[in-house]
Amino acid sequence: MASLDGLGAIAYPAEGSAAAVLVLAHGAGAGQTHPFLVAAAKGLAARGISLVTFDFPYMRERRHVPDKAPVLEAAFKDVIDAAREWSGAREVFIGGKSMGGRMATHLGAQGVDGLLGIVALGYPLHPPGRPDKPRIEHLPSIRVPVLIVQGERDTFGTPDELKPVIATMRANVTLHVVAGGDHSLAVRGKKKDEAFQEVLDVVARWTKS
Repeated sequence: MASLDGLGAIAYPAEGSAAAVLVLAHGAGAGQTHPFLVAAAKGLAARGISLVTFDFPYMRERRHVPDKAPVLEAAFKDVIDAAREWSGAREVFIGGKSMGGRMATHLGAQGVDGLLGIVALGYPLHPPGRPDKPRIEHLPSIRVPVLIVQGERDTFGTPDELKPVIATMRANVTLHVVAGGDHSLAVRGKKKDEAFQEVLDVVARWTKS
């Protein structure tokens, strides 16, 4: 691991030659040092993907309420630029957990240069119990490929809720369903780690393809 100066971002170099670089953002309630994000970064680095994680401004300042979307997007763009400088790669993948993945789709819809694709781990389609409040207006504007990894029991939007939305998108979208998974892609019982490793395998294969 290495720290990217000035941004508090953490770089996870791929083991061996890097097949791709992925800038991965955290969800609304926990920063880049949350065990989920750290395990994902280390696991993908072991699979040949270089990772950069970071904290949004509100998280760095220990505030509980996320910043408005333009602030989150600007911070994300700064880290993308730093990741390119660190890795020497002009083209990168971006993504994130929940809110982080949604901000990645915002940037994809804005047509940020040099994006190879977007990885959304638990896309927050709507607030829990509020399917009347969908977060979908920007999605048809995305042109780069998108991977959505969604838990079967996700209260922020099930795979079945996502499918008609995906049908409206022009991008090439891959939906991977985690059987029995919740919004954090966790499953009950002994298969918890097995399911998480499968998610990492899916992300690695998709980015390399």
